[in-house]
Amino acid sequence: MTDDFYCDEVLSGRTQVQVVKETERVLAYHHTRPFWPVHIVVIPKVHVPSLTDLGDSGAALLPELIEVVREVAADVSAEHGAARVLTNLGDYQDSKHLHFHVNHGDPREN
Repeated sequence: MTDDFYCDEVLSGRTQVQVVKETERVLAYHHTRPFWPVHIVVIPKVHVPSLTDLGDSGAALLPELIEVVREVAADVSAEHGAARVLTNLGDYQDSKHLHFHVNHGDPREN
């Protein structure tokens, strides 16, 4: 197992997820261990190390990825009145695969 949960578990099908939105190159799903009451993860379907290291995919994937993040965030905001969009880099990034968290609510409510 590597330090890429998304490739090792989610994209391989080993860990089943509840899909929120899917395109040819992007997957959005409910986090398997949510920190917030609403916690959706948006990932590219190919390995991309981080927002600052796009690996072999280059920037061509970013418009589609950001569009899915935007749509998911708009849906969460419309349903709950607000949404956060987060991504992490370096030591803050537990899984070394570019991903965005779209969330709402206080983690103490979870």
